[in-house]
Amino acid sequence: MDIYLMGYMGSGKTTIGQRLAKHIGYDFVDYDQFIAEKEKMSISQIFETKGEIYFRKKEAHYLKEILQETNTKKIVALGGGTPCYGSNLQDIKESGVQSIYINVPVTELTNRLWEAKSERPVIATQQSKEELEEFVRKHLFERGFYYNQASKVLKVQEQTEAMIVEEIVATLF
Repeated sequence: MDIYLMGYMGSGKTTIGQRLAKHIGYDFVDYDQFIAEKEKMSISQIFETKGEIYFRKKEAHYLKEILQETNTKKIVALGGGTPCYGSNLQDIKESGVQSIYINVPVTELTNRLWEAKSERPVIATQQSKEELEEFVRKHLFERGFYYNQASKVLKVQEQTEAMIVEEIVATLF
């Protein structure tokens, strides 16, 4: 059974995914990195040179491709917007994989993202922590409908990464 992690940027999908994959002996796929390798340019470069519509089409195309790949067991850390566009969420649900929404409180996301703001073009223009928090709240309001349709919703409060991995293992196996 493949496991697909979804959630907002900064929720820890990649970090948790890597730890979980190592813990249970699965392969790990960072979906944004997967797309970047296929397209031979970074996600930022794709957005800048080809636009968001092109990116979303490619994102959907490669999602179908990776969902059909069944020769290895894998953990996939999706991009924050992946389940929210086109038929991506439906494709995930119909594929039989386990999807987990890593639900991190807005204030924690804001703190994490503020520290990494320069590495994330989507939020680089936010001038203050308050402005960033408002941006995150708005996005989560829009995306929550999709995220909450995951097979499992994992509420993150004070757990360590190791505790989150154990919680996922206990829930799924």
